[in-house]
Amino acid sequence: MSRTDARVHELLLGYGNDSTLENDDTMNRTELTPSEAQTIRQRIRRGEISGHTSGLAPGCVQGNVVILPADLASDFLRFCQANPKPCPLLAVSEPGDPSLPSLGADIDMRSDVPRYRVFRNGTMVEEPTDIAHVWRDDLVSFIIGCSFSFEWALLEDGLRLRHQDRGVNVPMYRTNIQTAAAGRFHGPLVVSMRPYRPADAIRAIQITSRFPGVHGAPVHLGKPELIGIRDLARPDWGDKVDIDTDELPVFWACGVTPQAVIAEAKPDFCITHAPGSMLITDLNNSRLAVL
Repeated sequence: MSRTDARVHELLLGYGNDSTLENDDTMNRTELTPSEAQTIRQRIRRGEISGHTSGLAPGCVQGNVVILPADLASDFLRFCQANPKPCPLLAVSEPGDPSLPSLGADIDMRSDVPRYRVFRNGTMVEEPTDIAHVWRDDLVSFIIGCSFSFEWALLEDGLRLRHQDRGVNVPMYRTNIQTAAAGRFHGPLVVSMRPYRPADAIRAIQITSRFPGVHGAPVHLGKPELIGIRDLARPDWGDKVDIDTDELPVFWACGVTPQAVIAEAKPDFCITHAPGSMLITDLNNSRLAVL
């Protein structure tokens, strides 16, 4: 076993059939090299990893995925530009090209996401681990920044993540905040939530403000009812996490927003990642910091 394979094997211990990663401080605080990230993508490509990727690739930029026919790409690009908090663009492919060389030398968008969602007329019709059977020569891949990237910075500063400590996906909620429309794309903002004590919430705001390319600072904290969330125990995507009596729910714009928008816009055909199952890139999160 090579040194790279041994390191990745160490990181994946505990990442079982249900794709739950046992996180410890070493996993959360150690950046992977590009070759280690590629080894994890190869395992995803082989179908060995098919769940959420929070904590899976420490220090690596992760990305939300939207894949659309070329005739809708211009409208969706304008939608992302009009909504940079939920949709900060990291890369856009050429039509029909499954590679994204700016994010990784060997990326194949047909197989390198742990689990996809295929939509037809706004309705999800399947959740495959590979999309070669529905790939087309006119498809354009959009990679959008993911909050799993700034989680690395929170952990580096000693701020724990409840969902990682519990081995579950981050909770995500549809809000009553409307995104800016562009062409046929419009719909509600989706947020992810992490609970913190007030002093830690302030620190989390300071830290994540340095990473606008992966959603940046929170959009709301406390009082979920003010943004249309009725019950924190019932997330629209992801898993419930407990909130202690001395904690506030802190909400960040989320890259699942396009999936809520797709449900409203009802394009004939679209592919996304399954919420929490991200594309792992070769880039280091530290490269996205603006300060």
